[in-house]
Amino acid sequence: MANKNTDTVEVRATAKYVRVAPRKVRSVIALIRNKSVAQAAEILQFSTRAAADDVAKVLASAVANAEYNNNLRADDLVVKTAYVDEGPTLKRIRPRAKGSASRINKRMSHITVVVAPRKEA
Repeated sequence: MANKNTDTVEVRATAKYVRVAPRKVRSVIALIRNKSVAQAAEILQFSTRAAADDVAKVLASAVANAEYNNNLRADDLVVKTAYVDEGPTLKRIRPRAKGSASRINKRMSHITVVVAPRKEA
């Protein structure tokens, strides 16, 4: 079932509750926004940031969704939007001097990548 109007097709994939702080993931997401899927995958493969592995999985899932559900070719796709939302925070306590305590916030991310066909016009 091929879509006749592929201009409006957007395919998304989301990874929820990823145990990386959103601030760290946003720097990786900024590298792949508005790039072709092949170029974005290459950037993520050679990135030294640990969050790049999680973003690469979400990108691969979005491409697989586009190929399987919408019969789109991976070569024609671009990363239309990519964003990170903050998930729940695990609150932990670290003992400090004189019997006091400090809070440690272990943050989580919801990573979303949206791919769409490239406009040839």
